[in-house]
Amino acid sequence: MRRFLPGATLLLGLLACNREKGSDADSEYGGTLVITAGADFGPLLPPTIRWIHENTLVDIVFERLAEPGVELNSVGDRGFTPELAQSWEWADDSLSIAFSLVPGAHFHDGHPLTARDVAFTYDIYTDPRVGSSEGELLSSIDSVTVRDSATVVFWFARRYPQQFFDATYHMRIMPEHLLDTVPRRELPTSWYANAPVGSGQFRFVRREAGALVELHADTTHVRGRPYLDRIIWTISPDHEAATTRLLAGDADFLEQVRPNRLAEIRANQRLGLRPYPSLDVGFLQFNLRDPRRPNAPHPVLGNRELRRALAMAIDRQAVISRVLDSLGVPAHGPFTRALATADTTIPQFEYDPARARQILDSLGWRLRRGAEFRERNGRPLRFTLVSPSSSTTRQQMAVIIQDMLKQVGVRMDLQVMDGGPMMQLLHGQTFDAVFAASHYDPSPSSIRQSWTTAAQAQGGNLGGYSNRAFDRLVDSATTTLDPEVSAAQYARAYRMIVADAPAIWLYEMVNFAGHNTRLEFAEFRADAWWAKIGEWKIRPGGRLPRDGAAEAAAAN
Repeated sequence: MRRFLPGATLLLGLLACNREKGSDADSEYGGTLVITAGADFGPLLPPTIRWIHENTLVDIVFERLAEPGVELNSVGDRGFTPELAQSWEWADDSLSIAFSLVPGAHFHDGHPLTARDVAFTYDIYTDPRVGSSEGELLSSIDSVTVRDSATVVFWFARRYPQQFFDATYHMRIMPEHLLDTVPRRELPTSWYANAPVGSGQFRFVRREAGALVELHADTTHVRGRPYLDRIIWTISPDHEAATTRLLAGDADFLEQVRPNRLAEIRANQRLGLRPYPSLDVGFLQFNLRDPRRPNAPHPVLGNRELRRALAMAIDRQAVISRVLDSLGVPAHGPFTRALATADTTIPQFEYDPARARQILDSLGWRLRRGAEFRERNGRPLRFTLVSPSSSTTRQQMAVIIQDMLKQVGVRMDLQVMDGGPMMQLLHGQTFDAVFAASHYDPSPSSIRQSWTTAAQAQGGNLGGYSNRAFDRLVDSATTTLDPEVSAAQYARAYRMIVADAPAIWLYEMVNFAGHNTRLEFAEFRADAWWAKIGEWKIRPGGRLPRDGAAEAAAAN
C-alpha cells in the first residue's frame, strides 16, 4: 500500500525555478511579518518544547515527514500530505512503513538531510536523558532503521489505527551531524537549543532575549521559497502589552485576542479578526490525593460526590459570558469540537445550586446557623485553587467561581502564582486544585498523557485520577482498527471521566487572531494556525522596508 504526491519531484523543481529569484517591489514574494508575543522564548530544542508560542517557532524552523490535513484525521494516512517524505509504503502485514525522503532536502547549513537524521531524531526523542514529553507518544514504535540514505523504515510491534500519526506528527527532524557529539543530558541547554538549525521554509537567524526572534526565508528550500522574506517575533512582558503593539501598528499578528480588547480591534480600520477552530480547553483540575500523604485520598476533594456537587454549583455559561464574551463555549470534557471523536451529547452537571447543597448536606458537610462556610467534624469545607499569573482570563473566572461556591457554603481560596513556582507545586503534587488549560494535539489518544493511571508515573496525571475501566476503554479505543468502534469507545471513556469529575471542564476557546489587513492568509488548522505560514502573503504596497524592520520592531 503506497501513498505519494503525484508528480512530486517535477512540481518541486518547477516551484524552485519559479521562486529562486527572490522578491522585488512588484513580486508576490517578499515582506516582513511581525508577530507580537506576550512571553519570551525558552530553549528551542524540539523534543523539550513546553509552551505553545515556542512550538509555533519550532514548527516553522523544522519539518515533519508528513503533515495532517485541516480535518485532523489521525487514523491511517489518508488525511496526511507529504513534507520531508515524498512517498511511503506500508508492509503487507502493516507492521512497518518505509518513508522515501524528498530528493534535495537539506538543513539550513546546507548539509543534506538523510534517513540517518530521521533515525537519529527518533533516538533523541525516546532517550530518557533528554526528557522529552513526546517520548511516551512514541512508545508504540518498536524501532526506526535506515534502509538507504533516502529511505527510513518505522517498525511496529502491533497494528493500531494511529501508526502513521505517531511516526510523523510527534517528531521534527533534527541534524545528526550537529548533535551527535553533544551529551544527551546537555542537549536542552546546548548552543543548539538557542540557535536551532532545521530544514523548514524559514531558517533561524538570531534572538535577543526579551526583545525579538528573527527568521529568514530559506530561498533554497526543496519545496520552493515561502512568499514572505522574514518573520520577526517581538517579545512583550505580557499579553496586554503584546495586544497594545498590534493596536499601535508595531506588529502585524497576534495569535489570540482576549475579550477585553475585541472592541478596540474591531474599531481599528487597519486591523481585522480571523476566526479559527480551537484545541484549547480550560478546566479546574482537582488533586484527588492528600498533598501531605500522597497514598491517602484528599480529605475534601477525594470524594466523587463532593466534586459533582462543586460542578453543580458553578454556572459555566455565566462564567464564560462574563469573561470570554463570544470567545468561548462550554466544554464537554477533555476534548474540543475540532477533534474527530468529539461527543457533544455527553451529560453534564447542569447548574443546580439547590441540588449541590443537598449533596453536601448528605455528605455531612453542614452549614451552621450564622456561618458562611460548611464544616464536618471540625474540618472546614475549604480548598485552594492555584491560577497562573500569566492568565488574567483564568484569574477573572476564578473570582467568579469563588463567589458561586461561596453561595453553597464552600470556601475556595485563590492563589495566583508565576509559572516556575506554580509548576514546582504541581509536579510536587502539593496542591488542592489548579485552574489549568490544555492545548490538545489532533489525536484523541493524547488523553493517555493526562488522565490514565499509567500517566501518573510519567508526571502527566498531576491530579492522581485513576479508574481502571477508563484506562481499558482508552487502551481499546487507541488500538482497535475499526474507526467506528474506536469512536464509540472514546465516547464511553469521555462519559466515564466526566461522571467521575476529576476536573470541571469549563470552557472551550473560540479563537480569533488579530491581524493587520495587509496580510493574506492560507487556511488555518485547529492545532496549528501557523501550519501554512509559508503560503501567507503581504501585498507589495503594504510591505515594510527590507532593512531596519527588525530593529524598528524591537525598539517599539
